[in-house]
Amino acid sequence: MASNHKGTVVVLMGVSGAGKSTIGEMLGKALSCNFIDADDFHPQSNKEKMKNGIPLSDEDRIPWLELLRDVVNAELVSGKTVILGCSALQKHYRDILRSADPNYQGGEHDPCVVKFVLLDVGVNVLMNRVQKRAAEGNHFMPAELLQSQIDLLQVDASEGILKVDASLSPEIIVDKIKATLD
Repeated sequence: MASNHKGTVVVLMGVSGAGKSTIGEMLGKALSCNFIDADDFHPQSNKEKMKNGIPLSDEDRIPWLELLRDVVNAELVSGKTVILGCSALQKHYRDILRSADPNYQGGEHDPCVVKFVLLDVGVNVLMNRVQKRAAEGNHFMPAELLQSQIDLLQVDASEGILKVDASLSPEIIVDKIKATLD
């Protein structure tokens, strides 16, 4: 059933340490909308696996992504714009999130109000960020899992994902994203 919602979702995607939470919070404030951090929705079992250096499987990720889809859908159907920080490493994960749009039919060229922005940054910068965060006790993901995420990341040009250099200052990154949304 088609809906006349006016909401939009901007998914800030990328591997751990790309800046999804930092940029998401700033972008949410700049656009006067909510920021949802997907990490807050991981069940404890997923967090424990990652904390213990065990990469998540699709069986771990799919229910988490479906929950995120439902949260985002509720925002969309109420006409809200929302920023979601979520790794969304593979196309089939992004398709689950795209299905939050009640009008999305799943076709390659089907318009969708769920937009993706890849926060792209080099491995050395990522490793430094993740190691610093882990040393400070600010995240459950250890640096040794970073390569497993890098290996999973797939971005197909046909998806129309905006790619932003995440080694730039957060203010510049937010300005670049805002400029594409206007």
